[in-house]
Amino acid sequence: MGPELNNVILLADSYKISHHLQYPPGTTRVYSYFESRGGKYDKTVFFGLQYILKKWLVGQVLNQQMIDEAEIILNRHFKGAKLFNREGWEYILHEHKGRLPLRIRAAPEGSVLPTKNVLFSVENTDPKVPWLTNYVETVLVQTWYPTTVATGSYFQKLKIAEYLSETAESMDKLPIMLHDFGYRGSSSVESAGIGGLAHLVNFEGSDTLAALFTAEKYYGENNAAFSVPATEHSTMTSWGRDGESAAVRYIMDKVPTGPISIVSDSYDIFNMVEHIMGEELKEKIESRDGVLIVRPDSGEPSEMVLKTLNLIGEKFGYTVNSLGYRVLPPYISVVQGDGICYESLEKILKVMKENRWSAENLCFGSGGALLQKMDRDTQKCAYKCSYVEVDGKGIDVFKDPVTDHKKKSKKGRLVLIKQDGEFQTVREEETTQEDEMFLVFENGELVKDWSLSEVRARAWSRKSKD
Repeated sequence: MGPELNNVILLADSYKISHHLQYPPGTTRVYSYFESRGGKYDKTVFFGLQYILKKWLVGQVLNQQMIDEAEIILNRHFKGAKLFNREGWEYILHEHKGRLPLRIRAAPEGSVLPTKNVLFSVENTDPKVPWLTNYVETVLVQTWYPTTVATGSYFQKLKIAEYLSETAESMDKLPIMLHDFGYRGSSSVESAGIGGLAHLVNFEGSDTLAALFTAEKYYGENNAAFSVPATEHSTMTSWGRDGESAAVRYIMDKVPTGPISIVSDSYDIFNMVEHIMGEELKEKIESRDGVLIVRPDSGEPSEMVLKTLNLIGEKFGYTVNSLGYRVLPPYISVVQGDGICYESLEKILKVMKENRWSAENLCFGSGGALLQKMDRDTQKCAYKCSYVEVDGKGIDVFKDPVTDHKKKSKKGRLVLIKQDGEFQTVREEETTQEDEMFLVFENGELVKDWSLSEVRARAWSRKSKD
């Protein structure tokens, strides 16, 4: 068997291996920070650092076997060049008992911050290992993923809330109006777990079971999301084209109460809604104790949602709420789970509003676009050194490429403050205000342990501190 991927020395880009040889002689401290420099959205929902800390960096994460193993692997990797920092890693093992001498301060998870603000900072606590601060960049920067998922999900929630407030009499349905369908489209079970959990910062509906276990293990939540029984094309088409009516009847008998979602486009969704549901099974649907959710799964999303709502309205009727928008009976509704992203979601809601349908008639399901259609540049996430100490002297450092001034980095030791109710990042010496970042990790110990309920409350109260 080969080495396991749990060796902290190997949780780094290859070029990190030689960086201990590159800092100026006399360097004793390196201070770096992580931020979203901009991107698709003008604000960022910070989330997921705690998962990375607990999974990879908390406790004793280094032993002699790891050091020996890493040396063999890296000597091969660099064609025999003796670049491996055995002395530095053995110092951490013996002097710190295999715990990383780092200090990490971070914005409270769930905070909603304007881009271009520090989200967390990292520095070494032992002057003999200044190289360690940026060695862990690789694994810490992966916070970009849950942060970006949480941000995209948050802005979709804002958009749904906007239309719901304009067309519905209640906002009660909002927490379940964007459901996670993304498990199968994720790059791994691990990414489905952390990405699915990031979505649950904002919503309470998910079919990504990995997110439930991730929530319990890393954020102390034993039931982070809810789902409903639903059909798929295999369970519908196994009845054959002529068996659709029998299939829906049978499934309703097997699930006699509560919500049930029926995928309706296996052959002809218009026939399914108008004749099978709206005529043959109309009385059964009306008398059933629970809502039947019609699921279109093909066609142009906004067009299909409108046609489906119109057909259901014709067959089952509707009421008009006090805002002047149509509302289906409580026993039938629609979920659109195909082609959903921020842009298509907004288009659907706009079409519904223009045609006097309340947003409350619809829920959304999102898969690849929710958990996978993004990268580190979506919110332009980056980790940069901003301060070092060399021969006892503090030096502010930064980058400012003449070819791209948008990549100019911050200088100095940074604090996150509130100014007129909004987050701002300033250098430590420029303010006397309290830092909004918390100490979350020090010398191998997790200092702050956020629960998912705290994270959710913060994302929607927009408070930065408890």
